[in-house]
Amino acid sequence: MGQASGIEGQEKRPTVVIAGASGYIGRNIMKEIGDQANIIALSRSVSKQTNSEHVTWRSCDLFSMVDVEKSIEGADFAVYLVHSMLASAHLTQGSFEDMDLILADNFARAAKKKGIKQIVYLSGLIPDVEDLSRHLKSRLEVEKVLGSYGVPLTTLRAGLIVGPQGSSFPILIKLVKRLPVMLLPKWTETLTHPIALTDVLSGLRNSIGNSDVFDKTIDIGGPEVMTYKEMMIRTAKAMDKERYLMNIPYFTPNLSRLWVSLTTNTPKNLVYPLIESLIHPMTAEPERMVEGISFGKTPFLEAAVDAIQSEQTGKRKKNASKAAAQHDVRSVQRLPLPEGRNAVWVALHYVEWLSTLLKPLIRVEIDEEYNSKLFAVFIKKPMMEFTYSKERSVPDRALFYITGGILAKITGDTRGRLEFRHIPDTNEFLVAIHDYTPSLPWFIYVFTQAKVHLWVMKRFKKNLLS
Repeated sequence: MGQASGIEGQEKRPTVVIAGASGYIGRNIMKEIGDQANIIALSRSVSKQTNSEHVTWRSCDLFSMVDVEKSIEGADFAVYLVHSMLASAHLTQGSFEDMDLILADNFARAAKKKGIKQIVYLSGLIPDVEDLSRHLKSRLEVEKVLGSYGVPLTTLRAGLIVGPQGSSFPILIKLVKRLPVMLLPKWTETLTHPIALTDVLSGLRNSIGNSDVFDKTIDIGGPEVMTYKEMMIRTAKAMDKERYLMNIPYFTPNLSRLWVSLTTNTPKNLVYPLIESLIHPMTAEPERMVEGISFGKTPFLEAAVDAIQSEQTGKRKKNASKAAAQHDVRSVQRLPLPEGRNAVWVALHYVEWLSTLLKPLIRVEIDEEYNSKLFAVFIKKPMMEFTYSKERSVPDRALFYITGGILAKITGDTRGRLEFRHIPDTNEFLVAIHDYTPSLPWFIYVFTQAKVHLWVMKRFKKNLLS
């Protein structure tokens, strides 16, 4: 057997980097392993965080591979707790699935480059069905990308995590608290496998540095499997409230997600993907369970009471991190990659194709270093300038920095960039604009240039498919 006890079995105190350290699970896993490891805690904003003897906070924009490489320097193991269901810029164009892919790809590439020995990823239970929800498909894609560059990956798949924060359980608490009469759609009869926060933390702790679970996918769950209806009944009991339940079989998931969002005052982009997943049974599979990691011991009612009491006694803290207040833009689109081509080819083809699409209104100049300038007819100054980053580009990822042009607001700390990256083991790629600040007044940009960009991406997709 290898180091089955996780970080406790290491010869010296290891350094663990935690991506998503300021989140709900991140803050708790730091407490869980703080007496056994040195921690590098990553967060986009660390101004309100305080370093301690064994915890070092590092500011890191996970959309920037340069940031990720610098931030994980010196770590032995990594815990990946990132899920981008909320907007990451003042204007975000694109799906959370594509955002998650870029984040995971950056982290996996950087982990390989910096010699990380293992990535531990907390994912969701994936039922063995073909028609997965967007949320579950995204979790599965992230798993694949994190394991695509040779760093040993350990994936823990959990269902609903019972704790005072997070996403799913607080929504359940709000429903039970606010609705004396609960109308139950058909999906509330679906089986689910909840697990207490303490048992999730134990599983993560016992996985970090555990060579027995390198390159393994592990299901974790509590001691009870139940329907969502039963979970609501027990949550009401934990809150000492009497609730009346009424089955409404014609209440569709689409109606349910709107109802839940309005009732709990939770953002739609957080609620909708979660509700879409509830039509699938979410239970741990015995063949994917590992002793010492998978089998949670805390009963649901006990975990629910603890979570509710924690909230009521003021232990719950809101995560105050928000997208930057400046008028920045992030736009990500997924497009087909022609057979035999790579990201660099797509990038150069895009710039040349753009000139033909908008001719004679727009012309493009490309020098021998692949630097590009876009000019509008009768205007001498370029509309946009893209500087090709040779040192940061490889065949499956081409990177341009936005370095000038009438349509770009360039300042001393400008990080605007355009990238093309191949999604590992697929015939697709992502084209993304990051941290771009337009020079146009914001209300004009949103209804003009931003919409033109999406139209151009649709036309480019047709070009690649032709």
